[in-house]
Amino acid sequence: MDLSGRACSAPASLAFSADAPAHSLSSRKSFMTTHESVLELIGNTPIVELQNLDTGPCRLFVKMESQNPGGSIKDRIGLSMIEEAEKSGRIKPGDTLIEATAGNTGLGLALVAALKGYKLILILPDKMSQEKIFHLRAMGAQVITTRSDVGRGHPDYYQDVAERLEKEMDGALWINQFENAANPTAHREGTGPEIWEQMDHDVDAVICGVGSGGTLTGVGRFLQSVKPDIEMVLADPEGSILVDVVRTGEIQNEPGSWLVEGMGEDFVPKNADLDVASEAIVVTDNDSLNTARELLLKEGIFAGSSSGCLVKAALDYCRKQTEPKRVLTFICDSGNKYLSKMFNDYWMLDQGFMERETYGDLRDLITRRAEEGGVISVTPEDTLLNAYGRMRMYDVSQLPVLDGDQIVGIIDESDILLAVHDRQERFEEPCSKHMTDRLELVTPDTPVDQLMHIFRAGHVVLVVGDDQFYGLITISDYLNYHRRKSLK
Repeated sequence: MDLSGRACSAPASLAFSADAPAHSLSSRKSFMTTHESVLELIGNTPIVELQNLDTGPCRLFVKMESQNPGGSIKDRIGLSMIEEAEKSGRIKPGDTLIEATAGNTGLGLALVAALKGYKLILILPDKMSQEKIFHLRAMGAQVITTRSDVGRGHPDYYQDVAERLEKEMDGALWINQFENAANPTAHREGTGPEIWEQMDHDVDAVICGVGSGGTLTGVGRFLQSVKPDIEMVLADPEGSILVDVVRTGEIQNEPGSWLVEGMGEDFVPKNADLDVASEAIVVTDNDSLNTARELLLKEGIFAGSSSGCLVKAALDYCRKQTEPKRVLTFICDSGNKYLSKMFNDYWMLDQGFMERETYGDLRDLITRRAEEGGVISVTPEDTLLNAYGRMRMYDVSQLPVLDGDQIVGIIDESDILLAVHDRQERFEEPCSKHMTDRLELVTPDTPVDQLMHIFRAGHVVLVVGDDQFYGLITISDYLNYHRRKSLK
């Protein structure tokens, strides 16, 4: 009925038909229900078979843990660990929960804590994406970032910080997902049985990662109890020490560093029963991130870096099989938490995970090339307000001023500040009135070592040639150039 009380007919596109296909709105309606809380939506996530990636002789399925209300598989343990703490009397409403996390466990805890009335402090290593941090703070959590380049025992190691905070605060509990028994229990009693039923009791191998160890341990123990010969395979980022333990029973190498978030460790968590795994596959950052991007393009699944690692390991496993198998892995979380990183072409280029045409000259240092439409610019007629807004949108501090394809000036935050600090109405004045037109122009064949005097003068490098503007080189671009050289 419309607002006047008159009956309304459904649009033709939504009209129900007696011979509607099984996936239509009419068939789905009978399965819809209401819930008292989003916590009731945790678990029972769907499974999807991949169709467009090379899986060799096998069929590869993914369990869509990104469909949990908090957006990741960690919702399961967030609920399990808090409810166990309530039942055991270790917490009461109003208490403060503390956790060291790569982000997703924090999001799961934040969801449950907000609905149950607990305060939450989260300690994250500083390599985690800004999207995760913004999300956590939006949910009311206090976020402390600490160093990601130190190991256990260092005062700035994220778990050591969490343990110290618990001792210093009254009414606080460190959840400690790495040793909390409610973590693997959530997967032994929930995730594992779901997989078994959804796969019709027919699954040959599960590819699993380890962050805290709960998923591998809980899922593995359940599935091996109902099918002893099932293969549990560890996917481990290159640099993690866990692959050594699975293959040899001991740590063989010093831990390295990796960019994949939420997987891999520099120690063996108490909750990680690595004896469950019969095999381990190492995956590079490059393969993890690019597989996640490929997963979106070819399967329409928007997944994070840990999912890319899992899917790459699963594909490697599937392709080396000589007979058909039914293989499953996990989409741990959504890619929307990584838009500023692995789904940002410029970040991927900076990290060396994407290739593009090279010229052997200064054009190779330009991140945002004019020829690719990447230059963020203004025209002489654009207002200072437009220029400032564009700086904020793209997180840059200066903009080239282009008249058509020709560069005629450059304007930065200082130029705008000098113009408006005592006369805010100047925000409406054109950039041409306040831009700098004395430009530091270089040609593409200018030697790299001649750029420093431009930076020392407080300028950016503007690359032009053949009556064409190629782009600008910032200090950040120059530093990335030297960083890439140091890694070779």
